Amino acid sequence: MNRVLITGYKAAELGIFSLKHPGIEIIKKALKKRIISLMDEGLEWIIVSGQWGVEVWAAEAALELKEQYKDLRLAVITPFLEQDENWNEEKKRIYQHIIKHANYVNSITKSKYTGPWQFKEKNKFLLRNSDGIILVYDEENEGSPKYIQEQAKQQALFKDYPIYRINAYDLQNIADEEQQQYF
Repeated sequence: MNRVLITGYKAAELGIFSLKHPGIEIIKKALKKRIISLMDEGLEWIIVSGQWGVEVWAAEAALELKEQYKDLRLAVITPFLEQDENWNEEKKRIYQHIIKHANYVNSITKSKYTGPWQFKEKNKFLLRNSDGIILVYDEENEGSPKYIQEQAKQQALFKDYPIYRINAYDLQNIADEEQQQYF
């Protein structure tokens, strides 16, 4: 497996409205652990669409890991042009940093947002062009990732397409490990 798609909840779905929310670092730590374990299996590319939430944090985690793992690559493939257009300045700054340091940046549709069909096309394209998925999603806390999870499950029926989930239990374990370091 050399190309893994990473996706999951949007920040608002997790109740994360502050860029300093402690949950962000926990999610990034969980993602880094999974990415590092997959690098041992040949992972070369992290692919995200750059949505605000898990995907931006995954991109940040990948950029942080690139400092140590020089062969790791980051692709940001957005559903449409200028997806950060309505974001606040601080979010735009973070997003632009990611875009600037990614190894590959492109857009599925070559227009600004015109409708939900662009998200559906993005999911199809990203699933077709990846070898597996890391999904930050807990089925007990339903949200937007359920749609791509269903598509990934369908894909896994026809080809080897591993689905790696990071759920609330995994995140709680990392939070507990963090707490124990301070005692």
